[in-house]
Amino acid sequence: MTIHELQNAIRNLKQERNICLLAHSYQAREIIEVADYSGDSYALSVAATKATQSTVIMCGVRFMAETVKILSPEKTVYLANGEAGCPMAEQMEPELISAVKQKYPDYTVVAYINTTAELKAISDVCVTSSSAVSIVRKLENPNILFIPDCNLGDYVAKQIPEKNVKLLQGGCPIHACVDMRDVEKAKKKNPNALLLIHPECLPSVVAAADFVGSTSAIMEYAKNSPEREFIIGTEMSIAEHLQYACPDKRFYVLSQKLLCPNMKITTLVDLYHSLSGKGGEEIVLPQDLIRDARKCIDEMIRLG
Repeated sequence: MTIHELQNAIRNLKQERNICLLAHSYQAREIIEVADYSGDSYALSVAATKATQSTVIMCGVRFMAETVKILSPEKTVYLANGEAGCPMAEQMEPELISAVKQKYPDYTVVAYINTTAELKAISDVCVTSSSAVSIVRKLENPNILFIPDCNLGDYVAKQIPEKNVKLLQGGCPIHACVDMRDVEKAKKKNPNALLLIHPECLPSVVAAADFVGSTSAIMEYAKNSPEREFIIGTEMSIAEHLQYACPDKRFYVLSQKLLCPNMKITTLVDLYHSLSGKGGEEIVLPQDLIRDARKCIDEMIRLG
């Protein structure tokens, strides 16, 4: 079966079975093309709450499917490939954060949305990379414990120096692997290109950027900018999607290291099998966990 034939089969199946397909922006182009919604993890979760279908399939990683389930507990949610995890979301155990909370009881725990449901359940407020600065700024408490990404936390702290932001050693191993040598090499090769960087990157890399923002913000900036050339400092699939969206512009990947194997593990065939009822993994969370994890997301919505 060709990619085109497989895509048509997927479109027919999702219509026949009345299933909503979600695809994170880091997914392959052929998956994005058949999705009902594509975007960042929070945007997809919100889209799922508005979808009329009672069954949702997430093409992304586990914490994203969990977030969909937390916001839409009445729906049946599947992860297209059950092996798709996230090292950042899973790197801190709830027991560790509970111990840190006991040591710093006067700190508000701010959890990046890239966390497990268990971590969300013991956090005070959730944030996305695009909302982190504005939400932390609105918090009354000046003492903030930001988990798990110390690079995003550092970026937030620098934007709000009046806050006392405590960080733990954690983050995205993919974004954190690029350094100033990669920046210098890319800028030397493409001297006319603007450098667009995700705040999960190292602080030195973020400081060198012409624009810093979430995945969605990077895409919007590149699409709307009058400039013609861009170095994309986030997962390399974004450069590919931008090439399709703006064929008259040039997009360069900051480094070949910016490839997330957990995002790329999901294939079009995985999605087909999930739709056929022969693959994927249903996300099942205890009701008390859904209730507790939902609190920090509701607080994000309130402050956002």
